[in-house]
Amino acid sequence: MTTKVSSSPFLKPFFLKTPVRVVSPLRQRRHTLPASEFRNLTPQDAISVFEIEKEAFVSVSGECPLTLDEVLNFLGLCPELSLGWFEEGQLVAFIIGSGWNKERLSQEAMTRHVPDTPTVHIHLLSVHRHCRQQGKGSILLWRYLQYLRCLPGLRRALLICEDFLLPFYLKAGFKQKGPSEISVANLRFQEMEYLLCGQAYARRNSAPASPVTVSCVKVNRAL
Repeated sequence: MTTKVSSSPFLKPFFLKTPVRVVSPLRQRRHTLPASEFRNLTPQDAISVFEIEKEAFVSVSGECPLTLDEVLNFLGLCPELSLGWFEEGQLVAFIIGSGWNKERLSQEAMTRHVPDTPTVHIHLLSVHRHCRQQGKGSILLWRYLQYLRCLPGLRRALLICEDFLLPFYLKAGFKQKGPSEISVANLRFQEMEYLLCGQAYARRNSAPASPVTVSCVKVNRAL
């Protein structure tokens, strides 16, 4: 048995395998929410986004990478550069990005969206505390990068991360560009780059084939 996952106009539907079971008519589900869904976020999702972000970061660094107002701003200006993973209607993981127009990220990139550029700045990747250590962070990141290949004009992906996250991003296909000039709460970061190539929805482990720019400021420590 398979469950169809819905998506935005740019996200092709796919199917998740689910166990086959017989359900009594008296015990049928009372709703029609998909078991799992990937879609762009909207300002209506901002509270759920911020609650997950706050739990993930405040206990570690003392502050959130994005304030609630900044989340609302980015989801209003460029919702097409975000991606949320929902299970039975509940947000379990998300990525928020914005456009950028320079070769490297600067402090200005933390709060600005530049439309119609070949570069995407990923501000945040976070996973709900009950869904960590399940590989959801790497799955969502892979799907997000495949999704970006469907958007016209994008050429590469940039992100910044702390040193302990380098293996995670290197495994995902990112390359190091060197230390970033950005600092958050006295934390230092490495800047990473991912070139998007080839056909969209290539196999997850296949090598990249064409360029797109995405940059990521801070990622949840528990992916």
